[in-house]
Amino acid sequence: MKESKTGLKQQEHAAFTQEPYSANASSLATATKDGIRDSKIFDEDVFTSMLAIERRRAERSGQPFVLMLLTPHGLNGSSGKVLHRAFGAVATQARETDLVGWYERDMVLGIIFTQVSPETSVTEILRAKIASALQKELGNKIAKTITISVHIFPENWNKHDSDWVADSKLYSDLDRQSFRKRVSLAVKRSMDIAASAALLLLLAPILGIIALAIKLTSKGPVLFQQERMGQFAARFKCLKFRTMYTNCDAKIHQAYVQQFIAGIVADQRGKSSEETVYKIKDDPRVTSVGRVLRKMSLDELPQLWNVLVGEMSLVGPRPPVPYEFEMYEHWHRRRVLEVKPGVTGLWQVSGRSRLQFDDMVRLDLRYSQSWSLWLDIKILVATPGAVFSGTGAY
Repeated sequence: MKESKTGLKQQEHAAFTQEPYSANASSLATATKDGIRDSKIFDEDVFTSMLAIERRRAERSGQPFVLMLLTPHGLNGSSGKVLHRAFGAVATQARETDLVGWYERDMVLGIIFTQVSPETSVTEILRAKIASALQKELGNKIAKTITISVHIFPENWNKHDSDWVADSKLYSDLDRQSFRKRVSLAVKRSMDIAASAALLLLLAPILGIIALAIKLTSKGPVLFQQERMGQFAARFKCLKFRTMYTNCDAKIHQAYVQQFIAGIVADQRGKSSEETVYKIKDDPRVTSVGRVLRKMSLDELPQLWNVLVGEMSLVGPRPPVPYEFEMYEHWHRRRVLEVKPGVTGLWQVSGRSRLQFDDMVRLDLRYSQSWSLWLDIKILVATPGAVFSGTGAY
């Protein structure tokens, strides 16, 4: 295990010192006999850890990498033996900083080609090189049983594609948790179901009063449904009590969010504001009842239904709207990839809407990296105080 961790650090360091692949390259470098390729295939746990490190590097540098997966089919239990032979062929086509290991032990062989050129033709070059090497090593018949899939990070998000979700193959380490963490996640989900169901029943009279107040004071539906992005960017309809007049121009908030993410916020008179907030102060689109609901965060109560059906959790990052996600830098996107979104979260109890956007993201990432049931409980306990203080809520 000590050797694996040392090798992991060496590979991460080396990834910063190599030239990226280019579409103009005539061939890939051949590994030396003394290189790591001739020792062994990286174990599944080590390889998935390397994949996570490579994502962080790509976020910092902006230089893409390619994850290639070799998956044999119809070999009647001999997949492992074939992939061990394939490893020898792959090693001849990889640089020393490229990483080869088990994506799934004896089932799927993975290769991480580090620091590739963003040109789309590079992936075809890599695929052709590996396919040719497999044919030479395994023969055409066996080589044809191996499916080669290519996955590029950072991913290109198509804002016009409503079905777009993050490529789960690039985040295998998030799915492969320890037994202890899987149990904790199961307990978290049980808590979400029990608490959301109980609160919906206990708060039914209050929910009814709020619904009646909204209906009597302004035209339009009681509930507002907005498309949000959950874990792995899967879209869902987030529920809230309507706090605005109907037929409002969403471009006002869209422009404001763009300025906020960029760190440029102005008040209603166009002057720079020292106290940046995530929501617009004195928004003319908000109804009188809506202002009260927002101040006490009562407009968020219908999200308990999103929690009950599994689209959200009680605690987690705030789910963004698609046009907000479009403005994210690559490292910002991790806040909607690593954990399920929540009704409340670490940044909500640390300043609510008064924080800078980058600080909000850092708090969400800190939450996902240090998550525990005890942390969830502490955030839930702190939430009522943040709500009733009303600080940072507009």
